[in-house]
Amino acid sequence: MFPLLAKCGRLQRLFSNDPSMDSIDLPDFPGGAEAFETCAKFCYGISITLSAFNLVSVRCACAHLDMSERVERGNLSLKLDSFFSSCVLRGWKDSLVALRSTKAYAPQCEEEELGITPRCVDAIASKVAADPSRAGWGDDLAELGIDHYWRVMLVVRSVGTVPPGLVGDTLRAYAARWLPHARRDESRHRAVLERIVNLLPAEKGAVGCGFLSMLLKASNVLGASEATKGELVRRVGVQLEQATVEDLMISLDDGSGYDVNVVASMLDHFMTRGEKRSPPTSPPRRRPGPERRRRSRSAEDVEFGYQESRRSSAASHGAKLLVGKVIDGYLKEVAGEPNLPVSKFVALAEAVPDFARTDHDDLYKAIDTYLRAHQNLGKEERKRLCRGLDCKKLSVEACMHAAQNELLPLRVVVQLLYFDQARSATAAAAAATTPNIKALLASKSVRGGDGWSVSGLRPSGSKSSAATLRMKLAEGDDDDSDSGDDEASVQRRLAVASKLKGLCAIPARPKRMFIIDLQLEIMVQNCSE
Repeated sequence: MFPLLAKCGRLQRLFSNDPSMDSIDLPDFPGGAEAFETCAKFCYGISITLSAFNLVSVRCACAHLDMSERVERGNLSLKLDSFFSSCVLRGWKDSLVALRSTKAYAPQCEEEELGITPRCVDAIASKVAADPSRAGWGDDLAELGIDHYWRVMLVVRSVGTVPPGLVGDTLRAYAARWLPHARRDESRHRAVLERIVNLLPAEKGAVGCGFLSMLLKASNVLGASEATKGELVRRVGVQLEQATVEDLMISLDDGSGYDVNVVASMLDHFMTRGEKRSPPTSPPRRRPGPERRRRSRSAEDVEFGYQESRRSSAASHGAKLLVGKVIDGYLKEVAGEPNLPVSKFVALAEAVPDFARTDHDDLYKAIDTYLRAHQNLGKEERKRLCRGLDCKKLSVEACMHAAQNELLPLRVVVQLLYFDQARSATAAAAAATTPNIKALLASKSVRGGDGWSVSGLRPSGSKSSAATLRMKLAEGDDDDSDSGDDEASVQRRLAVASKLKGLCAIPARPKRMFIIDLQLEIMVQNCSE
């Protein structure tokens, strides 16, 4: 026992208190019997084997026994520290192994005397920062616990040499390692999720919408904080043009359907991005008086840079077109949900600007799906549902389907027939040959073979036809508002539609005058509406 006493300060103090003791109890010894045996071998001059796997436990045991230089020169603590600095910290794998080993001895490894954990963190982060292109470092870090991973990534981000996209890829690898089998009752998984969200790069596009959507879905499962959910919704919203319909299929917390409110919030973030930083769009008022002094070149450069920043932060027209397509696709998917109220469907559909939809085919399909899934809707609800549908932006196929759709309000069917007639007239005009349109327009009076008069560029009976069409439209509104949803009401609507088809019939061989006049009539109708 004398070699142990010579090198272990703790044993010396215990023995000095009671020189007659023949045994010493060491409860809660770090590293257990194996670590104590390694220290004892060193004291008796027996060679020991050290590696990254046992270094931390032996170093903590050495500190517990107080085998320091103060007790004896050349003691074990000095040799272990030298091995740690010159061998373990220089290797990538060894540094990771040592850092994982500190978990069992966290309090001791954090102490200033040892400092094993912070030294491992700094060594790993410096290696990542020195060579971000190193293959597989993200997967290697994914094996760390969340506390160690958090500390390493904070240092990596603070250095600033790792591209934001690469940081995002690393976070995705870590989430794939720890979150797929997460459960609500496990708080450690919730901590993992919230730490990952806090580590997300601030740069737009550094993390894809698919990954953000996955985190948002996991946050519902794990019961994450509202702050975490709100941050994920904001991040998806500012780059919503990159999302797919699948990315937006976020379930409610209780699993009763899809969370339309979250998608509406994403759309709101997208439409308002850049507005808080944007200066007023109207030019400042000029004071009356002599001409103002010319601004300096530097002032003009600053304003130009500010305007460029504003353009880059605000959503572009092309991005809004993409978002409009995604939202309509999302509406098609959720329209069949039995618990989706009309108000939420309409609010999300109308939140998309009109110019962000090049056509309304997808919107019509969503409305049709909703009507078929909710056939007990009242008259006013059906009208409200179709309020944002623009019949002029429907394709021929969609018009044909909608004109025979008995679930649509009658007014929508009437508008469809009217604009379908206008489309047919436009197609006929394109096929007609007009060798000298200027001479044609200059003519004061020409009479066609089908009874059409070009006097004043208006067909004979055009006023009465327009009035009749308006009367039929009003009649349809009255029928739709006064009648119920019984079979007789449906038959009346079909009869009105049949009359309108006969009213809007085009002659088999339309003359050029008819085409020009019909186009003008359409313009008159549009203005009157």
